[in-house]
Formats: sequence, structure tokens, C-alpha cells
Amino acid sequence: MNRSKIVVVGSTNMDMVVQADHIPVPGETVLSGSFFMNPGGKGANQAVAVARLGGEVIFVSKLGNDVFGRQFSQLFHDEGIDISFLLHDKDLPSGVALITVDKGGENSIVVASGANASLRKEDLADALDVPSGILLLQLEIPMAVVEYAVECAASKGIKVILNPAPAAALSPGLLEKIDILTPNKTEASMIAGIPVTDMGSAKKAAIAICDKGVRTVVVTMGPLGAVICEGGECSVVETRKVAAVDTTAAGDVFNGAIAVALSEGKNMAEAVRFACDAAAISVTRLGAQSSIPYRKELL
Repeated sequence: MNRSKIVVVGSTNMDMVVQADHIPVPGETVLSGSFFMNPGGKGANQAVAVARLGGEVIFVSKLGNDVFGRQFSQLFHDEGIDISFLLHDKDLPSGVALITVDKGGENSIVVASGANASLRKEDLADALDVPSGILLLQLEIPMAVVEYAVECAASKGIKVILNPAPAAALSPGLLEKIDILTPNKTEASMIAGIPVTDMGSAKKAAIAICDKGVRTVVVTMGPLGAVICEGGECSVVETRKVAAVDTTAAGDVFNGAIAVALSEGKNMAEAVRFACDAAAISVTRLGAQSSIPYRKELL
């Protein structure tokens, strides 16, 4: 199968996960039943998702010169990811994320960025010169780096997919260069200035974001599915009903899957359907990268 190469630029974190009956409120202590560590970070999760779902992926990220950094390098190599452009910061540690997962599968996350915060524009130059068809980014790296990568990709005719997570203000100039924006309902609310609570309000927010210059907006709505908005026209893709165990990395699986599907020539509706199916599998499993499905599981 002919497919275009996908460049993922983003974060790498070691996830430290605690399961609890509920997520504590400020000042509250909750006794937990289990703890485990799992490789994560939005960029790394998306790169692994691309690889497992059949895409050809280059990953650009900055790790610490520590035990986690060395583990990550080996793990990415074993996944079949091109790690030619991985970097190691000699001073800062690898990023870590502290994650609490409640009994309903919802999570609360605090990230210590570490080396992710030291990624610089000049770190991307060589990777962005490699012939590719898609650039996939998130917002766990410095905004200046995101803006630079988008500018470079747009100038080369590379399709840009931006997953605006975690939620942050996005400049009008950046939005105008985005081919596909994939916010969840919280991020869509922030970008559009419209509260998103259901599919109707998600459509309104998607249209408002398109009006800001984004070519295609896909608002992810968890178990409700996703809203696609192109040229002011909206459609809904439903997702399969599953018993969620942990929603960590579901959005990353969704974005990696969209990139793979588009790299294979699928249209947007087909790509979102593929992404919904992949994300639905991921929420039935604990952890970030440990939850990411393989292509054969979607057949």
C-alpha cells in the first residue's frame, strides 16, 4: 500500500498512574488500590499509535539523559518508529505525568515537562526537511516550536494536524495554517468561545472555529463520537459503545489513527470512523501506550 510519511513532533513522559474510587478534591487524601508506570506523553502516544496502526512515522522529541530517556529510545525503536531525530537534554530530566484514574475511567493529570520544555525550533530543521505528507502536533511542547513547525510544514505543502491539547490560547495566524484541528469538548469551548455540552453545541463550536481559518475541525465527544466540520457543513460520526476502564491516551490514539487513515488516502469521514474505532478499543484498557491497539485489532 502506498502511504505518505507522518512526522510527529511532541512530548514524551513517563506516566505514573494511580487507580482510585474517585479523583481527590483539594485537601483530600484518597487511598488507592494500585499503582503502575507506563510510557506516555501526547507526542509519544501518537507516534506509537501511528506505528501500531500501520503508518510510517518519524518522531521528534527531547528526552532526558536518564534511565527513562534510555528506556524510551529503546521502546520507540522496538515499535518500528524512526528515532533518527530524537534528542537528549544533558541537564533536564525526562518528562513525567502523575495520573489519577477513577472507577469510571476518567482521569486527572499533572505533567512535569522536564526535557520537553527545552525542545527548540532548531531541533526540528532536519526532520522537517524529510519528504513527508503529514505533520502531527500537540501542545505539551513550547508554543513557539509548534508555531515554527506549522509554518514550515505549511510552506512545504505538508498537511498539518494539530491536536490542541492541553488547552491553550491559539493565535489567529496559527489557526489559519492548520488543515485539521482536533479539539475535545473542553478545548473546542475555549477556542470557539462557545460552551460545548452536546452534539448541537459541538457543531456550533466547530463552525465557529472553521470561521477562524481552520480548514477542517473534528470535535471529539468521547462516547458520543465526533463532529466533523468542513466548509461550514457538519456531520456526526458515532462511536461503538464500550465499557470504559481508562480514557488516558484515547485522544492520542484518535489523532494517530486519523493521520494513518489520511496517509493511506481515506477521506475525512472514513478517517474519523477509523479513529473512533481505535479510540474505543483503547479506553477498555489501562494506561497510555499499553492501551494502544494494533491494526489487526480493527479488522
